Amino acid sequence: MGIGPRHVDRHVAAPTTTVWRLLVDLEAWPQWGPTVQRAALDGDARVLDLGARGRVWTPVGVGLPFTITEFIPGRRWAWTVAGVPATAHEVRPDGRGCRVRFEVPWWATAYLPVCAVALGRIERMTRAAHR
Repeated sequence: MGIGPRHVDRHVAAPTTTVWRLLVDLEAWPQWGPTVQRAALDGDARVLDLGARGRVWTPVGVGLPFTITEFIPGRRWAWTVAGVPATAHEVRPDGRGCRVRFEVPWWATAYLPVCAVALGRIERMTRAAHR
C-alpha cells in the first residue's frame, strides 16, 4: 500500500449537478461540513474556482485562509487550508445517481470519519431538496 491520499465515498441517489452545487456553495458548507462554521471568498470573488482564496472558520471561531488548488467544474475540487493540503471533493455519475468521494492526505486519515459524516449530511440534504 502506497502513501497516497486516503478516501471515503458514498452513493447518493441524486444527480451529480445537485451534489456539485452543495460542494461549491460556501453557504452550504456549514450544513454538511462538521468542521466548518462559515466560509467566505476574498474580495469580489463570487464563485469557487481554481486559485480562489478565502477564509474558513472552524466551530471554535478560528478563521483560516484557504486556496483552491484543483478545480474541475462539475467534478472535483481540492484545497489547502492555512497552507496545508486538505480535503479533495469529487462527484461522479454512477448510473443510479452519483458517487461522492472525499480524499485526505495520507497523514490525515484520522479525519476520514469526519468526512463520512459530511457525506451522510450531503445525502440527507439532497433527499430533502427532492421532497
